[in-house]
Amino acid sequence: MNMFRLVTFAFIAALALALPDAEAATRPSEVIEGAVDLLNEGLSGRKEELTADEDALRAFIDGILLPRFDREFAAGAVLGKHWRTASDEQKDRFVSAFYATLLQRYADGILEFDMDRVEILPYKGNASKRTTVVKTNVRLDDGSKIPVHYGLVNREDQWRMYDVKIEGISYVITYRKELESEIRSTSLDAVINRLEREAGAATNE
Repeated sequence: MNMFRLVTFAFIAALALALPDAEAATRPSEVIEGAVDLLNEGLSGRKEELTADEDALRAFIDGILLPRFDREFAAGAVLGKHWRTASDEQKDRFVSAFYATLLQRYADGILEFDMDRVEILPYKGNASKRTTVVKTNVRLDDGSKIPVHYGLVNREDQWRMYDVKIEGISYVITYRKELESEIRSTSLDAVINRLEREAGAATNE
């Protein structure tokens, strides 16, 4: 498993970090454990179908994984200071475009998921706080392990994922720096328009 596949694998695993609403009050570590099983069961016997049918693959992710990812909280974290000054319309458009971009970027990676590669470490965080971190290791092809830490937020009594750190590198911070540079050179509206165009092009392919 090379680094790109690791990033894709880790993010796809992260998108599943929640159980159905009835079990939303479970501890964060239990959320991870249940999510790994949920993702594995969902893929069982369907990989060939999902490989051949992009629409089915997107529907699978949309229906099982991304609704359990806190898109609004993650989008706000990615935009940082620009989220605080954005209009309600800009926020709504960015969340939708951000969601579609993630779906486009990581859809194929779900087919790489292998629950046997994931080692969930004992939870040592504070589940009474609004945000927490659950730590895991992902085993590479050579047998070495890479630390993958997931940031979760508790909103409306439900834990959802909003960030993933691979060897200490945060997806949110990396994406924020990327967009910050683009926003400074153009504008927030220009960035949203670009993401919407890319998402639309991917949908029409």
